[in-house]
Amino acid sequence: MPLIPEEPHIHESAQGPRVTPAAGRTAPTPRPVPGPRSAASPRPGHPGPGPSRPAPPAQRASGAAGKPKPSRPENRSAPQVQLVPAPAGGALDAADEAVDLLLDSGRAPGDVLVFTTGDQHPWAAHELSFGEGAYWSQHDARDDVFYADASSVERAAARPVVVVAVNGGTDDTTARALPAAMEKASALLIVCGDPERINAVLGAGV
Repeated sequence: MPLIPEEPHIHESAQGPRVTPAAGRTAPTPRPVPGPRSAASPRPGHPGPGPSRPAPPAQRASGAAGKPKPSRPENRSAPQVQLVPAPAGGALDAADEAVDLLLDSGRAPGDVLVFTTGDQHPWAAHELSFGEGAYWSQHDARDDVFYADASSVERAAARPVVVVAVNGGTDDTTARALPAAMEKASALLIVCGDPERINAVLGAGV
C-alpha cells in the first residue's frame, strides 16, 4: 500500500515513537551546522558547532580502550512506517524536526540514523571535512544521531529509528534508498518528502 500521511500526534508503542506530519510548512531557512547532541541535554533548536570539534568517540566512550561496545538487542520485525509530507526543499527541515521530536519523546541519540537523497545534511558535510575515517568512527561509536548520504545506506549499521529526507536526488536514488533504509530500521522508519513523488517512485509503496 502507498504511504499515507496521518493526523498529527506522537505516542510511544511497542514499536517505538510515531512522528506525524506538521501542517503548513513554510519555506526552509538556512541552518548553521548543528553541534553534537546528547541524551542528557537535547539541543534546543539548531545550534552551530562550538569553537572546537567534538571529542572523538574514543574520548567520549566509557570503558576500557579498544573494548567493543555491546550491541543492544533489536526487534527485527517490520518497523512502523511514517510519512511526513514536505516539499523537496523542506524535507531536511522536516527530518530535523522529526529527530527533535524523537529525542524529546525519550529516544537516545544513538538510536537514530538520518539519510538524505539530495544534498548532505550540514552535520555530515562538516564532519566529513575531517576525513572519512573520523566520520565513520562516530557512526561505529553510536553515541549520537548519525547523518549520511543515501548512497551510504548499505554501509550503515541497523538502528531502531531511521529517518529519510527525500530532499532531491534522482528517482532511482530514492527507489533504492527507501527499501534499504527500511531494512536498517528495527522499530520505526520516517520518510520526509513529497508524498506523490515518494509513492510514484515506490509504485505499490514500501
